[in-house]
Amino acid sequence: MKLIFRLFSFLSFLLFIVPAVQAQKTCNCPEAFRWTKETFEKNDAGFEYAIQQKGRDMYDKHTAIFSERVKTVKDQYECAEVLSEWLKFFRKGHLSIGVLGVASQPGEPAVNTKQWPVLTVSEKDIRQKAGKDEKDYAGIWHTGAYTIGIVKEGKSYKGVILESTNPDWKRQQVKMEIKEDGSGIYYMGNFSPAKFDKIEWMGKNAVKLTPSVMLERVFPKFSDTEDQKLYLRELFAKKPFVERLSKETLLLRIPSFGDQQKPVIDSVLSAFDKEIKSTKNLIIDIRNGTGGSDDSYTNLIPLLYTNPIRIVGLEFLSTPLNNKRMEGYLSLPDLSEKSRKQVNDALKLLNDNLGKFVNLNGVRRVTIQKLDTVLPFPQQVAVIANEANGSTDEQFLLAAKQSKKVKIFGKTTFGVLDISNMYSAKSPDGMFELGYCLSKSYRIPGMAIDNIGIQPDYFLDATIPNELWVKYAASVLENREFQQ
Repeated sequence: MKLIFRLFSFLSFLLFIVPAVQAQKTCNCPEAFRWTKETFEKNDAGFEYAIQQKGRDMYDKHTAIFSERVKTVKDQYECAEVLSEWLKFFRKGHLSIGVLGVASQPGEPAVNTKQWPVLTVSEKDIRQKAGKDEKDYAGIWHTGAYTIGIVKEGKSYKGVILESTNPDWKRQQVKMEIKEDGSGIYYMGNFSPAKFDKIEWMGKNAVKLTPSVMLERVFPKFSDTEDQKLYLRELFAKKPFVERLSKETLLLRIPSFGDQQKPVIDSVLSAFDKEIKSTKNLIIDIRNGTGGSDDSYTNLIPLLYTNPIRIVGLEFLSTPLNNKRMEGYLSLPDLSEKSRKQVNDALKLLNDNLGKFVNLNGVRRVTIQKLDTVLPFPQQVAVIANEANGSTDEQFLLAAKQSKKVKIFGKTTFGVLDISNMYSAKSPDGMFELGYCLSKSYRIPGMAIDNIGIQPDYFLDATIPNELWVKYAASVLENREFQQ
């Protein structure tokens, strides 16, 4: 088990996640706002830091605006959106507000879908009217449990269900809408709306609507280049894989550092151990990562290591509510006596210092990681990251950057690492769940990452398409001219 007071244990970073389902249910939004504000102010490890950065006056003005807004809100879903907007004052991620108490019973739709809009169109019609241009959305697409037919209506588009393994969704129900400017709405499996501002093309046969929603074109198909095919394989991969790019260079794709991915990552590293350790260059592509646990990248560090790595620790805000998470560990059935003692010692230290920040590693603020061996191969390592990488992804980058072998390629990361270790609390009326953070890094303010991100060594600007980032990194490592 992973004890929460490990030096750098980070959870997957969350953005402003609003309700789990879209349902009409009235609520007392002013009371929900009061509870959210009070709970956050007392318990979030980043609250005071945000006030120091932005000023009490600005916070008071921000809060006054939302105090008025919630007075006219009656719907639970709309209330959650307003509360989510209020939370944006503090930081970009590691925050959430969710709706509770409206989930469906097993076998029932998440919402009443009897009035859900439908569009009567057949697959045959869609195939006949499919776009001839590779940038035309009209056609048949697939994502997860759904096959979606997209048809053009004037200058906009609508996507309807053709096939679904999710029993809540029926044929011809409207699954998504795209406006003329490329913005739109995709309705998730529970019918909640996921809004997007712009569709991102990924090669000729795939698009990204949101960080978690990507569609792959089924019909008509257009010819992708080899670089585009590799990029699509990376994007849609659920598990890590290794691909040889040349005699000198290997590609390691890691889609996620989530807890469940650790054994898979370790298995791939073990299977390709000999090949990696006998090849000059290694490219590690972590684009669009999910965050997760630092344990997931532990076995990558020996491949990168050249000199001791300094790992800056964190401190926990001790409050009665926050300390309940530590209490929860004591109820785990497989907790060893050694771990139980560690938890009890940490819990006592926290409870003895209510209202204060507590370092559960004593006076030590920095851990120095030293390894006995510097591997001759790989000689050079490129790590590719983008604006979607945050949390544990950024922690990995901070460690990797300290190696003389490593260069970072891509764009500035998301910037959500300083305030971490998420926890949640349910509102007294059982209608909302607030996600906030328990810990604060000792890096701030000297090297803040939140709302800033980590800058790459090689910035890949808009003239280099996403599908060519791997090719560009390989050209740098192999000391040859990059050709698009």
